[in-house]
Amino acid sequence: MDFAEYHAELRSVAADLLAKDRAVEWRSLVDAGWVGLEVAEEFGGAGATFREVGIVCEEMGRAASATSYLGGAVLAVGVLNTLQPNGTRDQLLADVASGAARLGVAVDSREFVPDADGADAVLIVGDDGVTYAHVAVTPQPVLDETRRLATVSPLDQGAQVLRFADDSGRAVRRLRERAAVAVACDSLGLSEAMLSATVAYAKVRHQFGRPIGSFQAVQHACADMLTTISVSRQLVDAAVEAVAEDRPDAGVAAAMAKSYACSSAVDIAGKAMQLHGGIGYTWESGIHVYLKRAALNRSLFGSPAAHRQELAKRYL
Repeated sequence: MDFAEYHAELRSVAADLLAKDRAVEWRSLVDAGWVGLEVAEEFGGAGATFREVGIVCEEMGRAASATSYLGGAVLAVGVLNTLQPNGTRDQLLADVASGAARLGVAVDSREFVPDADGADAVLIVGDDGVTYAHVAVTPQPVLDETRRLATVSPLDQGAQVLRFADDSGRAVRRLRERAAVAVACDSLGLSEAMLSATVAYAKVRHQFGRPIGSFQAVQHACADMLTTISVSRQLVDAAVEAVAEDRPDAGVAAAMAKSYACSSAVDIAGKAMQLHGGIGYTWESGIHVYLKRAALNRSLFGSPAAHRQELAKRYL
């Protein structure tokens, strides 16, 4: 079935909502239906796939939105969907979709956990299962002010271990892949936003009596940005599809998308700042917000070097 029209509408609605305010309230995300996109209809969700989630992540990167969507929806629902069905899991899915509960997720470590601050509880992913626990949260300030990271320390009372429905090693690997691809989608969106802002500025900024966009050096720089983004688009789209269909090669696609899209986003944001001239280095331009977000995205869920190292193992 061709979902192109539905995806275009979702992208348009997401862009409109996120353009209104950089800091979108959690309730607004719930009411828009984005939190429950991958939650089954029987639990109050939309029964959609990671394809739709990827579109929302991309638009959030384009708007540099300060939300809890990554931890509270992308990771939380992803973890819950890998667990064996039981009363606790089913209730958590329903609560997340309805907005009655917001969860954080610790995948690789308990430090720098996305969106744990303000969460009702945290899902701590381990090799043998997932610990559902209330935690003590210590916010960890980072350069990127659009994301909230924290260190979590589980409290003794009320912790519950939930088992994976599939092989635990495979389940954890798939969670890491979807986290990496979600961040790659974000970086792709912010890269496109930086190119659009740069092209628009080059049309109105005049130097020597001409728009700077008429200068060959500026044209070539923008063309390089577009070429890089086109490669990122191909890699990210392929990775989203691989994760959505749970393909055996999803790990390869995720590593390629994460390493390239997140690395190039930092370069593109830096080039956008340079092409804006002196105003690009001021707070008023807003480019610094994208540059800092791109830099954090590059580090989240595996650096480009780490992912490329994994890719290189295929040839050993």
